[in-house]
Amino acid sequence: MAGALMVLLMTTQDGIAVNGQPISGDFLSFWAASDLALEGRPAAAYVPADHIRAQMKAFPDLSSYFAFFYPPMFLLVVLPVALLPYGASVTAWLLVTGAAYVAAMRALMPPRWTILPVLAFPALLINLRYGQNGALSAALFAAGAACLDRRPVLAGVFLGGLAYKPHLAVAVPFVLAAAGRWPAFFACGASALGFAALSWLVFGTDTWLAFREGSALAQQALNEGWVGPEKMISLFTGIRMRGGSLALAYGLHAALAAAVVLAVVLVARQRPGGMAEVSLMAAAATLVTPFLVDYDLMITAVPLGWMLLAGSRTGFLPWEKVLLLALYLWPLGTRLLVEGTRLPFAVVASVVLLALVLRRAAARP
Repeated sequence: MAGALMVLLMTTQDGIAVNGQPISGDFLSFWAASDLALEGRPAAAYVPADHIRAQMKAFPDLSSYFAFFYPPMFLLVVLPVALLPYGASVTAWLLVTGAAYVAAMRALMPPRWTILPVLAFPALLINLRYGQNGALSAALFAAGAACLDRRPVLAGVFLGGLAYKPHLAVAVPFVLAAAGRWPAFFACGASALGFAALSWLVFGTDTWLAFREGSALAQQALNEGWVGPEKMISLFTGIRMRGGSLALAYGLHAALAAAVVLAVVLVARQRPGGMAEVSLMAAAATLVTPFLVDYDLMITAVPLGWMLLAGSRTGFLPWEKVLLLALYLWPLGTRLLVEGTRLPFAVVASVVLLALVLRRAAARP
């Protein structure tokens, strides 16, 4: 991870990467939001004109806009990042969140196992390129998986932290309730509510109102494909990419999401174990939301790691080894494959991942 970050930094000039955009450009959205909040204007992070001006402090010749669609809880997380110049800030962000991801994944794996596959996971490299929060999301899922059996309340706190990106957490309460994980369930809800309340105390009502108004821009970005469809991992985007109407895309995606939640709930009722249950949540997250970008595939490290561990202990199921390897490499080629074919192959991979997790979880005693 550190080596990839060094290569990224060494191939930039004055903070501009080889593609002509700011290095790890998505992070510029976080940095500018932090800058506005530190000025005492947190609500301005949701006003594009103000947010653009803040981004131009770091890059006066900026030609792109990196929007901030996150709830105020995430604004609380990134609040200090503009205390550093942009280059130092993005480096610190990637190192800190990357270290959290590595530490949480190590908690899932036996000490004798090498850390190299965790560091070399292609989705981590994509996350570095964007300067995004995929490592943070993966760390929260992994920490929840590591704690759920032994320290359920702490696991609930970690899973509640996903409120900063709530569309990844849709399946979390359903799985916890279905498995009868009530201490974790209530801790998760309390953690999410406390996170929201703290952001309200720090930033005020105006910021939450601005976030609500700015959510219309996020909806428009999804509907009109402002985020390149080759980066997106959802049935909704695949249907839109093939010319389907909004009604068709939303309708079919909603049907898929409902089927996914039902499937993970039915398996979770068997209480297959904490790692299995959080793997169900993470695998479901790749299918239930229409707004999923390739750096979010960081969260698939949790179900992949769990299935590898389970297979090494009890034996691999038919085709499991081959499919795990393919899914591990999946983030590396999904963008090129979708660009070349204009077909939603990424969704197929998500379905395969969920099917493997369901099969493995149902097979556990």
